[in-house]
Amino acid sequence: MADGASPIATSLKDKVSEAEWKARVDLAALYRLVAVHGWDDMIFTHISARIPGPEHHFLINPYGMFFGEMTASCLVKVDLDGNVIDKTPYFINPAGFTIHSAVHAAREDAHFVMHLHTDQGVGVSANKDGLLPLSQQSLIVLPQLAYHDYEGIALNLDERERLVADLGEKKLMMLRNHGTLSVGTTAAECWLGMFFLERACAQQVMALSAGRANVLEAPEQAQAEVRSQTGMGMGMIAGLAWPGCLRKLDRESPGYAD
Repeated sequence: MADGASPIATSLKDKVSEAEWKARVDLAALYRLVAVHGWDDMIFTHISARIPGPEHHFLINPYGMFFGEMTASCLVKVDLDGNVIDKTPYFINPAGFTIHSAVHAAREDAHFVMHLHTDQGVGVSANKDGLLPLSQQSLIVLPQLAYHDYEGIALNLDERERLVADLGEKKLMMLRNHGTLSVGTTAAECWLGMFFLERACAQQVMALSAGRANVLEAPEQAQAEVRSQTGMGMGMIAGLAWPGCLRKLDRESPGYAD
């Protein structure tokens, strides 16, 4: 892609397993959804998907393509050491590999991993108090939210150990001074977790525009009630929302499944 070549890739649908193709389509859909919502950062964030099987291979974006251009066939397959598995004209971003390889290697349930740099997500990540219990969305997110301190651009492989230790068993993370991260057993779960986290961040930025002294935090009893109501996670409601997300893409950003 560095030579300005077309992002169109030859279809791999009949050249990979059914399980890999499904992972490719779901991952391409996540990239397109991020673009449709205006959450992309040109070519500088990443979403990945583990391919089912014992090899622990995963898919990630070709470095240089915009999220709105992503297709199932152009995604790059790598191993946990960053080696590209199949012949491709594309290459990957080392910083993206560092973060995503860490989570895929440490968490068997991390089938999809999304990392974003939205204005609101970075803004809240740079707030010393982090995400506050200001909205229903934030109350849904907070029990699953971890924090990882900023160490610089993610090129140091040694950071992986600290990142996964901070993430623990949680599904969402604030990368301090950097952005947001979501982990899901399915593309739908990964997406809905990030959707709630990003909405909560946007709502907090808007609320704090009135000044911290004028902001009303949710009562402790209400926070506890939401924790009990959402204790089973987002899997079921994510499954309800996902087909509508795909229909939205079919209308507004078709071609992701190519």
